[in-house]
Amino acid sequence: MSDLKTTFEQAAKAVHDLPERPDNETLLRLYALYKQGAEGDVSGPKPGFFDFVGTAKYEAWAKLKGTGQEDAMQKYVDLVNKLRG
Repeated sequence: MSDLKTTFEQAAKAVHDLPERPDNETLLRLYALYKQGAEGDVSGPKPGFFDFVGTAKYEAWAKLKGTGQEDAMQKYVDLVNKLRG
């Protein structure tokens, strides 16, 4: 697990240096995979109706409920590597 965690943390830093900004759907996927990998299943109250970005992030993360943290970390790393080219 420690090797994966290290790779996951490196990918989280590398995501800021992507050659181009991913589309919104991909950004939400990155966010959700990161949160699931770092914290596990979604927690806390859903943001208010007019917080569109917060709601989208919450819902993207909620879709991953039940996904193991290690699995989410690996999917995050794979997605970042794919986006890096």
